[in-house]
Amino acid sequence: MSWLEVTSWTAVIIALSAFFVAVEFAMLASKPYRLEDAAQRSRSARAALRSSNELTVVLAGCQLGITACTLALGAITKPAVHYAITPLLESAGLPYWVADVVAFVLALVVVTFLHLVVGEMAPKSWAIAHPETSATLLALPMRAFMLATRPALLLMNEMANALLRRIGVEPVNEKQDSSNSDDLRQLVEHSASVGALDASHRARITGALDLERMVLADLLPERPTLTAVPADAPARRVREVSRDSQHLRVLLQDDDGVPRRVVHVRDTLLLPDDAPVTERAAGVLEMAPDTPLGTALAAMRRTSNQLVLVRAEGSAAQGVVTVSDIIGRLFPETVRMAEPARAGGSPSPSRRALGTAAASPAR
Repeated sequence: MSWLEVTSWTAVIIALSAFFVAVEFAMLASKPYRLEDAAQRSRSARAALRSSNELTVVLAGCQLGITACTLALGAITKPAVHYAITPLLESAGLPYWVADVVAFVLALVVVTFLHLVVGEMAPKSWAIAHPETSATLLALPMRAFMLATRPALLLMNEMANALLRRIGVEPVNEKQDSSNSDDLRQLVEHSASVGALDASHRARITGALDLERMVLADLLPERPTLTAVPADAPARRVREVSRDSQHLRVLLQDDDGVPRRVVHVRDTLLLPDDAPVTERAAGVLEMAPDTPLGTALAAMRRTSNQLVLVRAEGSAAQGVVTVSDIIGRLFPETVRMAEPARAGGSPSPSRRALGTAAASPAR
């Protein structure tokens, strides 16, 4: 094979290796939501999005291509360089066996350098710097390669997945957005620190992020007290407890001491003093202490409950959390604007309407 042919084949092989490396890192670094936006107007972006939905197959194709290119360089370029250098070293006075060993090492260094720097590091850096752009530009030729080699890729992918399952790891085939609430929080804090986000918007966004980070137990006081009466208590007793605690909702405790129902004081106003209130009571929404605030708030909204009883299975009630508690913790600035400070620390009407006193752990 002439030097022109060797050089041409080497350039093609290194270019193919660079292509597969760029595809691999572009698919890993690109954001699916950005590809979805571009997919509405670009065929290449749609192809990249399809590839992100079968990521492990794409990576198998990249690894197959890179391996094939490495073998091709070892079969074509390295022997050509080796055989070209050996006579030069012999003419310099080295024995044949020494010249052969030195030529082999030099050929290996040359091929490794070309493959590592030109065929891997350069395309990798480009793909990481411009992930969506590189993923879009390379998507269509990569899809064509995958179409031609799909049976082999699927076989390799299934074998790798089977191996992972044997060691207890569940494989993931689709590209997932790795951003989490901590990453978003850092972005929000940075935006606020440089003045790109005002304080009110910062509080709202961080509050929304806390919905899944915080749990009901985070809102419970150290020594919670329940505003409750026995289930057979008369209407007069319910009104007295409501007046003393300034809570409009009073829990009804069963014989085992667990409150399973709640009654609103307005539903007792027309009842005789000695009348039972059980018929006017509603069931209490009960959740575990480790329930995320977002889950609790969604359940309270779905069931039209203003409070949730925090209680671990098989244990006593740990306290009550209300909608007002959640909103007040997540969006304190909004609550302060909606509820002007009152002299003497008396709870505002909105908090009383939710059955929560601002200065009392009881709800």
